[in-house]
Amino acid sequence: MQRVADMINPGSRVLDIGCGDGALLDYLVHYKQVDGRGIELSQEGVNRSVSLGLAVVQGDAEADLKNYPSDAFDYVILSQTLQSIYEVRITLNELLRIGHHAIVSFPNFGYWRVLYDLLVKGRSPISEKLPYVWCDSPNIRFCTMTDFVTLAEDMEFTIDRVVSINHSGRATSRKSVGRWTNWFAEESIYLLSRKN
Repeated sequence: MQRVADMINPGSRVLDIGCGDGALLDYLVHYKQVDGRGIELSQEGVNRSVSLGLAVVQGDAEADLKNYPSDAFDYVILSQTLQSIYEVRITLNELLRIGHHAIVSFPNFGYWRVLYDLLVKGRSPISEKLPYVWCDSPNIRFCTMTDFVTLAEDMEFTIDRVVSINHSGRATSRKSVGRWTNWFAEESIYLLSRKN
């Protein structure tokens, strides 16, 4: 949460997509004084967010982002949700249509422990960041850091900042993603913008 918040300027207009219980949005509103809004699929998450006094609506990112006007926000956040999106390219385009910047985070399926579970154990990985048994998992996309960089380049997005987070929670800000970064980062956060 703090790593995402560090990427956002105080007083910004922010849309948090898949905001869950509103913890990140609440933090941004109170500590960064953002004008914050949220979209959440689950009614439970919406109820929890609204109980915190947050402006959150129930909605589906893939269906509802088209209803937002262009350049309505300074930052659009898609945190730990990318792996459950069907139309990734369309959704990423929508993020950067309605926001000047997009912040995208996801678990890194290129992390060595994930690969170890697949290679040595022959099993789908289960970890703190990937806590579901394969048949119960909401994850439908298995993206590595390198995959995401390639996609961003193909879509002509600028990666303004990358933060890799290892198993112990240590975060490192980077300009690029190499093989070792991909192997040792359990999750990653990207700050994106459109190329001018």
